[in-house]
Amino acid sequence: MCMLWKGGKAYGILGQGILKGVMKINLPYNVKKIISVLEENGFEAYAVGGCVRDSLIGKKPDDWDIACSAKPEQVKALFHKTIDTGIRHGTVTVMMKHVGYEVTTYRIDGEYTDSRHPKKVIFTPSLTEDLKRRDFTINAMAYSDRTGIVDIFDGAGDLQKKVIRCVGNPKERFGEDALRILRAVRFSAQLGFSIEEGTAQAAEELASNLKKISRERIRTELDKLIMSGHPDHVRLLENLGILPCIFSGYVCCGETASLADRLVNSETEHYIRWALFITGISFENLLESLKFDNKSIKICNTMKKYANEELRADKAYIRHMAVKIGRDIFRRYYLPFRKVLGNTSEELLKQIEKAYDEIIENGDCLSLREMNINGNDLKEAGIAEGERVGEVLNALFCRVLEDTSINDRDTLLELAKIL
Repeated sequence: MCMLWKGGKAYGILGQGILKGVMKINLPYNVKKIISVLEENGFEAYAVGGCVRDSLIGKKPDDWDIACSAKPEQVKALFHKTIDTGIRHGTVTVMMKHVGYEVTTYRIDGEYTDSRHPKKVIFTPSLTEDLKRRDFTINAMAYSDRTGIVDIFDGAGDLQKKVIRCVGNPKERFGEDALRILRAVRFSAQLGFSIEEGTAQAAEELASNLKKISRERIRTELDKLIMSGHPDHVRLLENLGILPCIFSGYVCCGETASLADRLVNSETEHYIRWALFITGISFENLLESLKFDNKSIKICNTMKKYANEELRADKAYIRHMAVKIGRDIFRRYYLPFRKVLGNTSEELLKQIEKAYDEIIENGDCLSLREMNINGNDLKEAGIAEGERVGEVLNALFCRVLEDTSINDRDTLLELAKIL
């Protein structure tokens, strides 16, 4: 029977809250097996970090990490197949039935000189020392079937209070790795928690250290924040002075208030939420600066470009807009995006959506390839040569978008003669 010990009392976890009673975390078979093998050979081993946190709030963990008193070479000797994924920092991936589980030796981090990486790590036999170096109390709990939950820093209490709080001194934790500042905001958004006062104050004071963090790591944290169940926590990016530190030259001016409301009311869709973010933040080349993929940059920037376009419900106009924005983007992303922006009436958007559905059902021409004429036709008819071919085709395409009934080869050839 496993207990969660806090303040001398036993607690159990049920659903979304921490309730009095008794509980046991159901470890996956492979995790149990790894812990069991280590314990049978005289070592301590625990599931640690996010998997324990998620289990306590009734959420299925995405990953299971294990910490142990065995050194990396000892871990490798005990298992048939391992991968040296982070051997320098004590991490070995143990493969069980084609699934990898990170097993990390208890460690103490040495001095941090760049707000990102410890200069060295020292392996330790103490679980307590290992948990001390972790970022937040809710991520600094450990569990094994043998001992139950080890909760030295009252992470369970903070889960109950719905608070993000640093382990120990928040200035030290953020000084060690500045990305933890963004992680605090991200966890607050994912869990719907507040940030403890001292932790928030330290985050604000040390936010400038985020300039030392790679753009890819910042992008990952922002993405989790924006795609979370509480994206309105983007307000904290401005309230804590984070935005000017991750986007050089940005000036905080209260823009995130309306952005937060829009994100909350939007669909949980990657392109829509990021298009709202870059429209609300008003920072040039934001996605490019975060090294986003080309597809995301193109789709989101296109939606931002036409964020304030005055829309109309006539089909000719809609066909032109669908071509400008992209037929695959127009209905799926752009119209829901405009709905959340609130600068177009819902009734008009419904009319546009209905008209666009009819355009697709009718098979209206929405690309040069769908025209019933091509460059060879123009050349064979002696109408155009060289660069002139492209110019005529584009002019004809504009006419077809206005009136799809003229998308006929003979009609288009006759029209081409007078262009």
